[in-house]
Amino acid sequence: MSRQSVFHVGMLAALLSLAGCASGPGGSIYVPAGGASRAPEPPQAAGEEKEPQVWRKSEQTESQEPEQRPERSNKPSYQDAGDDLSPAALSLVREADNLLSSGDAQGAIVRLERAQRIAPRSAEIYFKLSEAYVAGSKLGPAEQFTLKGLSLAGNDTRLQRAGWLLLADIRRARGNVAGASQAEERASAL
Repeated sequence: MSRQSVFHVGMLAALLSLAGCASGPGGSIYVPAGGASRAPEPPQAAGEEKEPQVWRKSEQTESQEPEQRPERSNKPSYQDAGDDLSPAALSLVREADNLLSSGDAQGAIVRLERAQRIAPRSAEIYFKLSEAYVAGSKLGPAEQFTLKGLSLAGNDTRLQRAGWLLLADIRRARGNVAGASQAEERASAL
């Protein structure tokens, strides 16, 4: 054994002997949470071995009900389509469209961010946000919002096609011609 191993074994033995000092002559000082329904076990001699006592909440209660687990389904964790737009979110999108047509990209972004908080799983809102960021010459965030919208489009081929074409335009504007071509291919495959 190396000197370091001997040291570690000695420290472990010292700690274990000190741990025994924590219990007084009356047994363990530790009481399970919620109180005990029985007296603590007396300390045992070194040669005696007994199964460890496990304190569980179920042992302290009268009725033992089986644990209820939610059933797992075979459905995927994503939705087939994003959220429908609530009247409040739809109103904000219309306001944003009006602001975009008048040239106020920042005002449109503010309205669309509010709509996004109302309907966070709506692909349409993410695509509108992307358009607003393009109008504000912020192509990086525009690409990210388009990708998020595509992830929420689900099985809606109309939304997917619009998203891929939007992504192609943004990538081309950023100088990513290969990425734009890939996005156009995805759109035409739908």
